Formats: sequence, C-alpha cells, structure tokens
Amino acid sequence: MTDPGGRPRTVRDDSLERLRGRLAVAAEREGLLDVAYRTVDSPVGSLLLAATERGLVRVAFPGQDHDAVLAALAEQVSPRVLAAPARLDAVSAQLDEYFTGRRHEFDVPLDLRLSQGFRRAVLSHLPRIAYGGTQSYAQVATAAGSPRAVRAVGTACATNPLPVVIPCHRVVRSDGSSGGYAGGPEAKRTLLTLEAGQR
Repeated sequence: MTDPGGRPRTVRDDSLERLRGRLAVAAEREGLLDVAYRTVDSPVGSLLLAATERGLVRVAFPGQDHDAVLAALAEQVSPRVLAAPARLDAVSAQLDEYFTGRRHEFDVPLDLRLSQGFRRAVLSHLPRIAYGGTQSYAQVATAAGSPRAVRAVGTACATNPLPVVIPCHRVVRSDGSSGGYAGGPEAKRTLLTLEAGQR
C-alpha cells in the first residue's frame, strides 16, 4: 500500500490515518466541525473539496494553493476546519462519475455563502448551460439580468468558489476562444473536451 505521493505506507501512517478518522467523527458528533475537507484526484489535478453542514462550499485546483484556500475558509467561514472525508463522499462519487462521462450535472447541496449579489446571480445561471455546450460572457450577462456587465461575469467566473460543480468552464469569449479559468487554460480545455466527447 502506498500514500498519495507513491511512497510505501507504514504502520505509523495507518495508525495516524485511523486517529484522524476517529477525531473527525468525534468532532462532527460534538458539533466541533464546521468545515470538512478532503482531496480527490482528477484529470485536472488534485481537487480540494470543502463542505459545511449546508453543503459544498469550496472546490479548489492545485494551482490555487490548497493550504491558502483552507486558511481563507478558516477566516471566512469558521476556524473549525478538519480533514473529514466522509462528509464529502457523495461529492467525490459524483465527481468521479462526471470525469468518467457518466454524470452530466451535479446533485449535491451547495453552500453559496462565498458569493454575493451579481456574482451569485451569475453562478445560479451557469448550471443552465447545457453539458457540452458553451455561452459567451455577454450571453451570461444578459441571462443574469445585466447585459452590459460582461466584465463582471468574467469576475464572477474567476472567483467561482465551486468550479467544475458550477460549470464556469462553459463560459467562453464571443469569438469562441476559451478565455481565462481559475484552474488554468489547460484545465478548461480538458473539461470542455471531456464534455464534447460525451454528448
């Protein structure tokens, strides 16, 4: 058996893992766990998933510095942040189905507290963009109720706390080019190619 870095696991590693698991269960039972997190492997790199009792609150790409994301969650949501993978089992399973082409939309509770106002209006629209399809920033601005707010749509997509699950990768420039993406241009191309091949 190996660890995520490919190194052989030791008895000490397994003992620590069991201890962490027991601590997470106890923390949740005692109401001391506000933000649970885990990482999952994916075709776009290791994704950090974080959830509150309300639902999934954050998905972060490797390039977004997982430690910094957890520190921000400790400030923005609660300092009671703990690795507790079980709370994220359903999300992890749905992501696996998505990346293997067996799922076209997500059905998990979401905690959207990290987005407000127009940004949240944009995020609410994004799941309506068909799997394998795209819309321009201008089209999304119109759909979100502010046709002139094209740049604000770009900002909403760039700051989307739940990429992949809320599909900001489906928003492209008017000329059809991909535009920016929090996970980087290669991740956006990977997601769009995956969806195009599964339609």
